[in-house]
Amino acid sequence: MMRGRRPGPEGMPGTGAGLLLVIGNRNYSSWSLRPWLVLAMTGAPFDTVRIPLHQPDSQARIRQYSAAGKVPVLVDGGCTVWDSLAICEYLAERFPSARLWPADPAARAQARSAACEMHSGFAALRRELPMNVRYDRAGHAWSPEAQADIDRVLALWSGLRARHDAGGPFLFGRFSIADAMFAPVVLRLRSYRVAVPDESAAYMRSVLDLPPMQEWIAAAVSEAERIEPFER
Repeated sequence: MMRGRRPGPEGMPGTGAGLLLVIGNRNYSSWSLRPWLVLAMTGAPFDTVRIPLHQPDSQARIRQYSAAGKVPVLVDGGCTVWDSLAICEYLAERFPSARLWPADPAARAQARSAACEMHSGFAALRRELPMNVRYDRAGHAWSPEAQADIDRVLALWSGLRARHDAGGPFLFGRFSIADAMFAPVVLRLRSYRVAVPDESAAYMRSVLDLPPMQEWIAAAVSEAERIEPFER
C-alpha cells in the first residue's frame, strides 16, 4: 500500500484523510480505476468507498455521494466532483506538484487530446472486451470494429512513445493523466491476450508495474462479486 493511502471500510466513509473517492468493483469498473490511479500517484492520503455495482441498492448508495448515481465520485470537503476525467482535471489543479499533465504546452494539449479520445471513443473495444481483471484467456473473439479500435490505440501509443521516450517509459515520458485514462485498456489487452508489438508490450509493463496498479489488481482479484454480463 502506498504511504498515506487510507482506504475506508467497504461502503463506508473513511476518516481523517479529507479526500474521499467513491468507486465501484475494482474487477470491472474501468472508470473507477482511472481517477483512483491518478489520486494514488499524487501520494496524497485519501479514503476509498467501494460500492459493488449491479446490486439492488447500488444506485441508492452511490446517490448518497452524487445525484448522478454513478461512480466514480470525489468528495473533497464541501466540493463534490463526478466523472472520471473531471476528477482527474480537478486533481491536476489540486496537486500541481504531482505534474499530472506535461509541462510543455504542445505536449500537454496532445495529452489532453489523447485522454479525451479515450474518454469519448472506442465504443466497440469497451463493449466487446469489457474490463475484467480476473479474466485471463486467449481465444476471445471480437468484431472488425473492435479491432479497428485496438489498432488505433496501438498506433496512438506508438506515436506518442516515439516522440517522448527520452523522458521516461510512459506516453509522455513521465506518468500523466493520459496513462491513467488508458490503464483499463492495458488491463483489457492483457486479459484477452491481444497480440501487441514489442513497444506496446513494454509500455503496458510500465503501467502494470506501477505500485498502485499492482495494488488495484491484487484487490480486484480478491473481490467476491461476479457480474455475469462481464464474465461471458
